[in-house]
Amino acid sequence: MSVTEEFSQEDLEAARKLFSGSCDFMISVATLDGLPVADLSEVAFAGRSNVGKSSLINALSGRNTLARTSNTPGRTQQLNYFNLGKKIYLVDMPGYGYAKVSNTQIAQWTQLIKDYLRGRPTLRCVFILIDARHGLKDSDVELMKLLDKTAVSYRIILTKIDKVKSQELEKNTVKIVETLKKHAAGYPSVTQTSALKKSGISELRAVITGYI
Repeated sequence: MSVTEEFSQEDLEAARKLFSGSCDFMISVATLDGLPVADLSEVAFAGRSNVGKSSLINALSGRNTLARTSNTPGRTQQLNYFNLGKKIYLVDMPGYGYAKVSNTQIAQWTQLIKDYLRGRPTLRCVFILIDARHGLKDSDVELMKLLDKTAVSYRIILTKIDKVKSQELEKNTVKIVETLKKHAAGYPSVTQTSALKKSGISELRAVITGYI
């Protein structure tokens, strides 16, 4: 059973060099009309509100304030683009699921996410972030089904693994891998990360570098 992924030292070093260079905020997009020119490959970070998307992007870039973090679910309200070394775009997406905002605003975010996922030709992969303490929720599975339907590749990234005991982490990971077998567009292994402890960051950087 493929639970985690292994990388060569060459892959890890190439990723280290890429992420040691520039990584700059580019633009926030509220509608598809505002998307930047599709001149680079891009990877998107999706997940339930407060799953740790911004913290993970900051850990990947080695910068504490590149992406705004907040304890308030729903802080990210647009598609936030970051230019990594003029090689690839990192896209921080609005969180789905619980958020302290109006139903109208949630509906707008949901439509933006769906439209973006269906129509962005340079989108190489969506990273679906899952809180390691809680595992997959219904809203996560709904997104997986949408990506299956639109043939957009995705990977499951577990966050906050420092907050869960190893036995529970293994149990949740194996369960997700079993679920992935039923989803055509999902990558068959899971990446385990902790933005706080920097666990899995080198490996995820290598994954991203592979999409350039």
